[in-house]
Amino acid sequence: MAVRSFNVLPGFGLSLGYTLSYLGVIVLLPIAGLFWKLLDLSWSEFWAVATHERALAAYRLTFGASLIAALINAVFGTLVAWVLVRYEFAGKRFLDALVDFPFALPTAVAGLTLSELFGANGWLGRWLVPLGIEGSFSRLGVVIALTFIGLPFVVRTLQPVLQNFEREVEEVAATLGASRLRTFLSIIAPTVLPAVLTGFALAFARAIGEYGSVIFIAGNQPYHSEIAPLLIVIRLEEYDFAGAIAIAVVLLVFSFLLLGVLNLLERWVSAWQH
Repeated sequence: MAVRSFNVLPGFGLSLGYTLSYLGVIVLLPIAGLFWKLLDLSWSEFWAVATHERALAAYRLTFGASLIAALINAVFGTLVAWVLVRYEFAGKRFLDALVDFPFALPTAVAGLTLSELFGANGWLGRWLVPLGIEGSFSRLGVVIALTFIGLPFVVRTLQPVLQNFEREVEEVAATLGASRLRTFLSIIAPTVLPAVLTGFALAFARAIGEYGSVIFIAGNQPYHSEIAPLLIVIRLEEYDFAGAIAIAVVLLVFSFLLLGVLNLLERWVSAWQH
């Protein structure tokens, strides 16, 4: 007699129905509404709004700063995760909790704090500004804010992978005469690379849509330090709903394409490892 396995949740059919319904209402319905509203524009009108010189400048800053911030977090986030997993030291729990601080801190508060910190009279700005490094009201400020809010995505994605990594493999490599660099490149790096790519993708996608922390430190100068989400808000304040939707669709499509490419890359890396 076959023994039926006990499941706390309902069966597959009912659970799948709940899942699709929830995702449909929370995710798919708003996206469908966005594209439906876009039908109010003709293709020529959409193209004119989406490729306006001011919009292109906002895209360049948004995507460029997001890419730089995500790359910085991919490198230093990996280092932070490594230290938190591999070493024991005083204040480790506090440092580990501090990683989640950008999640808990309201983005507007983060922007105000960073703008004051890197301003001409701030704790760091008073030393950096005389050197020509202007962190507030500049494009550099956008990168700083996006790096701040994206760090937890890389660290929290990478930590479980490092925790489950068997250190005996490193010890065997050392026994066989492999150097630390050879061990890292041949054993550790291929194992953590998919997680690093995932954290990079999450940080990059989060940075593209960031608004609150950036507008207080960027300066918001059109064609120079104005991000695309701010341009959407400006269009809404001008009651140009079609223009706002056109720019939003560009960001949405690019984000989907980016995540798709990174997911394919992650799968390819995982398949290559096996």
